[in-house]
Amino acid sequence: MRPVSLEDKYLLEGQPVFLSGAQTIVRLALDQKRRDVDARLNTAGYVSGYRGSPLGGVDTAFWNASSVLNAHDIHFEPGLNEEIAATAVSGSQQVASFDSPYDGAFGIWYGKNPGVDRAADALKHANAIGTAKHGGVLAIAGDDPGAASSSLPNQCDHAFIAALIPILSPSSLEEVIEFGLTGFALSRYTGLWVGLKTVSDTIECTRSVLTPVRTSRCVTPNDFELPSGGLNIRWPDDRWSQDERLLKWRLPAAHAFARVNGIDRFTFGDKGRRVTIVTSGKAYVDVRQALDELGIDEQLANALGIAVYKIGMVWPLETERIRDAIEGAEEVVVVEERRGVIEPQLKDMTYNWPANRRPVIVGKRD
Repeated sequence: MRPVSLEDKYLLEGQPVFLSGAQTIVRLALDQKRRDVDARLNTAGYVSGYRGSPLGGVDTAFWNASSVLNAHDIHFEPGLNEEIAATAVSGSQQVASFDSPYDGAFGIWYGKNPGVDRAADALKHANAIGTAKHGGVLAIAGDDPGAASSSLPNQCDHAFIAALIPILSPSSLEEVIEFGLTGFALSRYTGLWVGLKTVSDTIECTRSVLTPVRTSRCVTPNDFELPSGGLNIRWPDDRWSQDERLLKWRLPAAHAFARVNGIDRFTFGDKGRRVTIVTSGKAYVDVRQALDELGIDEQLANALGIAVYKIGMVWPLETERIRDAIEGAEEVVVVEERRGVIEPQLKDMTYNWPANRRPVIVGKRD
């Protein structure tokens, strides 16, 4: 029998390890470094943010893992507040522009949802400036829709949308790692910061997590032509070029990336079902539990004409896959927490469809 260590949770690969939600974020940073090593990239990692439930234990998890992080060139520096931390993480994307031994630095910013609101200006500027080709940034937000530790129920989606930051919504600790690695690849390809939405029910837990294997990688779209000069951070740059690049190129590039990597997918059934349930994140887990309690497994769902389509990138909604998924359905039921994000995008997308092809869409409004 081999020796067992508490550091195994960060070192074992392709095996189950026992992690808390905060430790999962530490593991994510280490897995990104390992992928870069395999790709023969000499990168470093920079993590900064401001703690707050449900991400209240992130600081402690990174401090406790300092020896492992140092060995992988990952530096943790808690922020004095959320906007200073966001500005520092944005600065990490300029590493390759100066005399540095590294090819780039990947960054993680984290904060409770009110911290996303507080750092809005810093996040908007950082996203407009962009990320490095061998860097990339995840902005991890801790949502508290049930107001378990907040003065108001809250969610990060609309603040990220206002900053034009794409949002990935994991439904488990495994997906925090999976979507986080996908988010870094998305950020590098598009030059965008990428939001990773976590909620209390998803991140404030401790469980066995199957760690990813290094052979699982994202692919680069071959049907999207990048503009001259690419999409990543550059110097010199000006506000008008940044805005044009952001709206005209970066967000469409995010669509192309999500489409080719299958971030959104069927988990029950397929297209053409009578009823297609569209959901994401924590709400996806609720839908699966509801189906279980109704005694509806995949076989019965197929017999009843029910399909479940799981959205990974909730904004901007990738339209080609979802269009193919809901065409032919009589009714689309959107299940999401608190304020609608997917439902209004679906209604906007189908507004001009011919009446005989447009499904009934229900969610917050029926």
